[in-house]
Amino acid sequence: MENRDIHIHFPAGAIGKDGPSAGVTIVAVLVSLFSGRCVASDVAMTGEITLHGLVLPVGGVKEKVLAAHRSGIRRIILPTRNKKDLLDIPKSVTADLTFVFVNHIDDVLQAAFEGGFPETGKLVEKVILSNL
Repeated sequence: MENRDIHIHFPAGAIGKDGPSAGVTIVAVLVSLFSGRCVASDVAMTGEITLHGLVLPVGGVKEKVLAAHRSGIRRIILPTRNKKDLLDIPKSVTADLTFVFVNHIDDVLQAAFEGGFPETGKLVEKVILSNL
């Protein structure tokens, strides 16, 4: 991927705040593509991401967690600032799940890939910061 840029365009017209929560997932998928490694199949994730890799809280956590649980997912990556939202979810659901709380995209990649992701710095820099 040396000397290559990637541009992803999300057209306007969507419901406001309807797409930013996919930020960490999009970065994880791009890192998977560039590295040839697969994201763990038992994980779901959500979180808005800044150009500097910080993971921001999102809305709709209860609905997202319940949907992941219904789908058989057992490990969920969430922004640390969304930890309080787990109080709204039935204990019978949270007891079946493992939550990983993250503050930075490096934390997401460590949790999303089997065995972690030791070379996150260089890949994340290329994926997120190449257009600054």
